Amino acid sequence: MELYLDSADLKEIEEAFKLGFLDGLTTTPTFMHRGGVTDVDALIVKLSKMVPVLQIEALGSTAEEVVKEAQRQLKLGLDPKKTVFKIPVSLEGVRACRMLRNEGLLVNVHLVYTLQQAYMAMKAGATYVCPLVGRLQDQGHDALDLVGQCVYAVDHFGYDTKIMFSSVRNAEHIRNAINLGVHTITVPWKVMKGLTDNNLTTLGTEQFIEHTRLVTMKVKDVINPVNPVVNINTVLTEAIIKMTEYGFGAITLTDNDGNVKGIFTDGDMRRAIQKEGQDVLKKRMSDFSYGTPLSVQQNDPLTVANDIFKHKHVDTILVLDGTKPVGMLDIQDLAQ
Repeated sequence: MELYLDSADLKEIEEAFKLGFLDGLTTTPTFMHRGGVTDVDALIVKLSKMVPVLQIEALGSTAEEVVKEAQRQLKLGLDPKKTVFKIPVSLEGVRACRMLRNEGLLVNVHLVYTLQQAYMAMKAGATYVCPLVGRLQDQGHDALDLVGQCVYAVDHFGYDTKIMFSSVRNAEHIRNAINLGVHTITVPWKVMKGLTDNNLTTLGTEQFIEHTRLVTMKVKDVINPVNPVVNINTVLTEAIIKMTEYGFGAITLTDNDGNVKGIFTDGDMRRAIQKEGQDVLKKRMSDFSYGTPLSVQQNDPLTVANDIFKHKHVDTILVLDGTKPVGMLDIQDLAQ
């Protein structure tokens, strides 16, 4: 199924065609009017150099006027093999279609709302027949049934025509078009750019990235550069000041040789004050008892630290280089 962008916005067009697989661009005088275009010919020429195939309007009251307009546009420098002339369906329109097709030019008969209109366009040799689904649904009609009938007619009678699903309003229309087996669909950028979005896909991708990071990165790659350390003989008030200066909720205690003796947290501080009152602030850090702190080596893979966070339900882990503290790993560091 061919995929076209439906737009006249240069910024949208440039962004969309970076995808690298769009088959072409459809545009309308309405789009150009909304965009404030004043030189239609100049825009057409510019667009023709940006996209693989350009579909543009060829208007006129008679078949001869339509053909004349198409020939005038070609003289602007358009490639006849990469330009499709869009003609609203009518008796004069399908006659113009036949005349242009006899010259080997490509034609899209559009503004189709009935199977009879589509049939006349197919019979006239239209390269594309374009039912406008959204507009037809706005009027309460079964537009999808019409598209299905058009696809069936092409396949059943063997017409060399592609049914183009247009007037796309939402992602559901894309699913409808695929299920109906249309040959071409033209989609506005606001709909197209959301077609790959899905919450489950996003969650799965984030999970894969997270797990890859845990396996391939080491603790030292993500540890917090903040590393508050004090000697075990430091007074508690000084330790609290250092914690505050660093903006960290824990501090590492070492002996005179730099070996870890324990970890003191802001939670330990609150519990000590509640138990002993303000006099506890005069104590030295050596006056408190400490358990063996949860730690990882700086060269451990992140998955080791992640397992500790998961099973021990802590927020901070001490990072060591042998027996020397080199930093703290916060659970939030894993999400950075």
